[in-house]
Amino acid sequence: MPNFRILLLAVAVAAGLPAAPARAAELLMFESATCEWCERWHEEIGPAYGKTRFGRIAPLRRIDIDRTVPAAYRAVRGIAYTPTFVLWHRGREVGRLVGYAGEDFFWPLLERLLIKLPAAQRDPAGRTKG
Repeated sequence: MPNFRILLLAVAVAAGLPAAPARAAELLMFESATCEWCERWHEEIGPAYGKTRFGRIAPLRRIDIDRTVPAAYRAVRGIAYTPTFVLWHRGREVGRLVGYAGEDFFWPLLERLLIKLPAAQRDPAGRTKG
């Protein structure tokens, strides 16, 4: 019986602790292996994304639509085209970009998406921190 109490106490303590620190925001990229525009994004944006202020604010998480979507992101609905970029913050969608029309369009559209994050994520001038 004492072992049962210890186990019960251990479970109760573990339930109160987060499994891992959650990132404030992520940029989910829903993609497919057959998506030419996804490939173009990876060539034009992919190598630099993680090094930019955008990548520091919302690190990229790639999700293959042809595989099982991770449980944490199953609330995302309506992914009909690839690539689709979903700005994800604390378990909910903040906004999305559907498609990829080149880097000249991607960066300004992403900037507009990131401005929708809570004020704590932005500097006093209203621009995203980086």
